[in-house]
Formats: sequence, structure tokens, C-alpha cells
Amino acid sequence: MEDVGARLKKVRQMHDLSQRQLAKRCGVSNAMICLIEKGKTRPSLGLLKNILEAFPISVADFFSLEITQPARAFYRNAELTEIGSGLISYRQVGAGAAETRLQMLLERYAPGADTGRTMIRHDAEEGGVIISGHLEVTVGDEAQVLGPGDAYLFNSRIPHRFRNVGKESCVLVSACTPPSF
Repeated sequence: MEDVGARLKKVRQMHDLSQRQLAKRCGVSNAMICLIEKGKTRPSLGLLKNILEAFPISVADFFSLEITQPARAFYRNAELTEIGSGLISYRQVGAGAAETRLQMLLERYAPGADTGRTMIRHDAEEGGVIISGHLEVTVGDEAQVLGPGDAYLFNSRIPHRFRNVGKESCVLVSACTPPSF
């Protein structure tokens, strides 16, 4: 029921009602409608049924509505989604790779972290900029150790590998198009 607020807002807007008008129709406060739509509170099933009678729409139809989230431009640190594991952290900007043609990651390689002896290849292009630490990047037969401010950009169809050869974590920002995860 995490998307109750988004669904309620969509249904309300589909019926061209303000929050105040909806609140009056179903006998609840405007503040309650506002809190539900912003996801600050979850209504009981009884309250939700009462609100939905104002349209009218059944609870089943309400939850079967397809809700598309509006495009966002800004993400706080806590909103980045961890998609890595082990010694390598990949924190993705945005909810999912399927929503965009560009994948942005905040990556962290612990000392000794390695993407593996088997080189990676996928149908994309990728690039990154090292923020701190050092990272050995191998693309095809060429390998270089990159440090803060250094960058890479290559066709991901070429076999490649990433390895932290330093004694401190390596942090970088990378982009891949199309998304590879």
C-alpha cells in the first residue's frame, strides 16, 4: 500500500477535484487528504473505502490502476538504490534502469575489490571519473591505474575489468548507456 497516496492523487485529478473538494465530499479534513497523497500517513481500509466512494471506484479498481511516477530531476544521497554487493557498492541514481536510457552510479570499491578475472562485456558505452582512491581499469589489452580526477570512456563491447589496487577505498561516478544492470 506504499503507493496509496500517488494513486489517490491520480484518481482525484482524473475527476478534476481539488484536495479540499474531495475532503468535503467524503467528510474528512483537507489535511488528511494532503497527508495521504504525500505518503505521510496510510489510511485504514475503512477510511480508504469511504474516500473512494466520492468517485466512485472500488478498492480493487483503485489498486489495479497503472501509476506512472513523474520524472524526477533530483535525488538525495539516501534515495540512491544499492544494486551492488560484497566489496563493490553500486548506488544507482533513480528508481530503475528500465526508466531511462542512461544509468548513473556512485561506485565504491573496497581495497582489493575486483570485478573478476573474467572480463566483462555488454552492449553499451560507459565512462567514469575517479573521485578518490585508485582504480585499475583494463579495457581490451590496455590497463591503467587511475586516480582522483582521472577518467575513462569506452565501448563496453570491448572486454573490461575494474580492480582497486590501492590501500583505500576508491570512489567514482560512472555512467552507462544503455543501462547494464
